[in-house]
Amino acid sequence: MPEGIKLLTGNANMALAKEVAEYLGIPVCDTTITTFSDGEIMVQINENVRGSDMFALQSTCPPVNDNIIELLLLIDALKRASAGRITAVIPYYGYARQDRKVQPRVPISSKLVADLITVAGANRVLTVDLHAGQIQGFFNIPVDHLYASPVLLDYIKKRNFEDLVIVSPDAGGVERARAFAKRLNCALAIIDKRREAANVSQVMNVIGDVKGRDTIILDDMIDTAGTTTQAASALKEKGAKRVFAACTHAVLSGPAVDRINNSVIEELIVTNTIPLDSKKGKCRKLTVLSIAPLLGEAIKRIHEESSISSLFV
Repeated sequence: MPEGIKLLTGNANMALAKEVAEYLGIPVCDTTITTFSDGEIMVQINENVRGSDMFALQSTCPPVNDNIIELLLLIDALKRASAGRITAVIPYYGYARQDRKVQPRVPISSKLVADLITVAGANRVLTVDLHAGQIQGFFNIPVDHLYASPVLLDYIKKRNFEDLVIVSPDAGGVERARAFAKRLNCALAIIDKRREAANVSQVMNVIGDVKGRDTIILDDMIDTAGTTTQAASALKEKGAKRVFAACTHAVLSGPAVDRINNSVIEELIVTNTIPLDSKKGKCRKLTVLSIAPLLGEAIKRIHEESSISSLFV
């Protein structure tokens, strides 16, 4: 057990927290979280944390607002219990898509959430695959930004894909897809997508040669799966042999599971930054990879004040 390190969690992703704790060889800190009849949340830490290096693990996934409040209360409780250092471990950072003003009189919600976490008392943040990299700059405290690429790449390399093409579902994901394609020494294609409204998209064209080849649509998150399934259909229309999809954060809200089940996608490869127990039985194409060893190693290195970036060389 690393000396002086403690891990606690809210209700968002307890299974992941237990996996991380197992990797570190420590127990999950004894914490009680209750909800009053009016919806108020109360947090109590049931063991001494004075002077400890504390890691509060909480994905801000659905129910997003409840999980954010839980995280803020956990951080405040640790601060008032005289924890030595508090690191907010946020595998999935909610509100990340609201990272700029795209029309008049709207908030920059991801900045507001960053401010709340900082004011609550966090000393640093550890997160995975932010939707927009600039969110790191929204915090006035250190941010360690992990990438799920080693986990996804390791799985993809073990599969027997033929003449593989990595596909970016939109222009914004080209950098991510290019980095993957470079690591796999394979080709790159891009979907030209025109978004008509929030959570509604229309695929217009495929840029790149996919005919007779295996393709993997790569994204940071899949929410309603409209973009992903339309991209898959476009790839099939262009002659792709097989279509797969991969992402870090499987939000899978609304009609997502039905869309994936009824699509030409053969397999959806995701990580467990968001709990997926309720989705596994419904989505027969889902493959879930654990990100716990990556998070556990990052936590260990933060505690030991050693390099995080060397994990991704």
